[in-house]
Amino acid sequence: MNNIFKKHFLFAFVLTLLTSSLFAGTVKTGLEVLTSADFGPLKGKRVGLITNPTGVDHNFQSTIDLFFHSKQIKLVALYGPEHGVRGDYTAGATVSNYKDPETGLPVYSIYGKTRKPTPEMLQNIDVLVYDIQDIGSRSYTYISSLGLAMEAAAENNIEFVVLDRPNPLGGMKMEGSLTEPAFTSFVSQFPIPYIHGLTVGELATFLNDEGLLANKVKCNLKVIKMKGWKRKMTFEKTGLPWVPSSPHIPQNYSSVFYPISGILGELYVMNIGVGYTLPFQLFAADWINADSLAENMKGLNLTGLDFRPIHFTPYYSVAKDRMVHGVQVYVTDYKKAELSLVQFYILQECHKLWPSKNVFEMCDKSRFDMFDKVCGTDKIRIEFSKSFEVQSIRQIWEKDIVAFREKAKKYLMY
Repeated sequence: MNNIFKKHFLFAFVLTLLTSSLFAGTVKTGLEVLTSADFGPLKGKRVGLITNPTGVDHNFQSTIDLFFHSKQIKLVALYGPEHGVRGDYTAGATVSNYKDPETGLPVYSIYGKTRKPTPEMLQNIDVLVYDIQDIGSRSYTYISSLGLAMEAAAENNIEFVVLDRPNPLGGMKMEGSLTEPAFTSFVSQFPIPYIHGLTVGELATFLNDEGLLANKVKCNLKVIKMKGWKRKMTFEKTGLPWVPSSPHIPQNYSSVFYPISGILGELYVMNIGVGYTLPFQLFAADWINADSLAENMKGLNLTGLDFRPIHFTPYYSVAKDRMVHGVQVYVTDYKKAELSLVQFYILQECHKLWPSKNVFEMCDKSRFDMFDKVCGTDKIRIEFSKSFEVQSIRQIWEKDIVAFREKAKKYLMY
């Protein structure tokens, strides 16, 4: 019995070690690859750092602290995107210039009147480093800051380094038409799909080599690649900790729901969970019958998706302090689910059930501008509002994906 016990114990111990190695620390981010190399690519250089609270390693040590205390480099300045370097600004709030209380370094705002670092902001900098977790959707502003910072680096002959991080949507899913030139904005800065399927390192290389930066400038770009990331990985498979990338992206799966409802959310006619405990996971209004909408949505048999009735009172944002009714979205098969068209199916079924509730007539018309910019075109709104049928916009929404996927192939690093 003693020998049998020993064998079972040894087997369990080995299995534990194997399980730990498979699921703990599967992926090393660009930051961790850099620190493992004792900052070799940056050694002896004066560094400017674009980051926010998502810039951490497995142990939650911040990129700022790791850089500041390194003897191999000299951290000279910090640059604050939307929500700020320390995450202490709300969505859309202007970020200020100030001195970081922890390091005493200057923090320059790149989300306010100035969105591209100026020559004055880049004085005494040898290299500009970018380390921010993206969420894989075009309208999330960090990748706009990435592109503008690359332009500034090119114009000022400064090296640019991206510390790569996973795309939490994985590297396979691509949805949405490319941004049309007339609708280029900070929420659609570049002609890429709404769900672009690239890591920030891959995207930076794509923008640089395809001549998509202003005046087709090219920066001296280096990407510190991850180790262990695969294109089929969603974030929970990486073994990495999730730090909220903004107040309404609190969990790694929030990235999945953002493209499900974020476009419709720009009209401010339905609550999409912002202001409640389920940001981007639901659609609700006081004029909706939750059971009817849930039944209609389930009846569509949308692959990889399910819906249930929900009733709640938002704490803030749309319909604050009013009881609303609607549906919560469940992603049952992520690989097969079409994410970004869900909000248009919601509008389609709401129009069938309550034809007098035309969301494009109910909203403030000034919201059309942001809706169109997030879509990257006004064709989606114009065509959809004619019939409220998803099929009327499907070809517009999908027309660029095959060509973009082919073009992006040579920039894939994983």
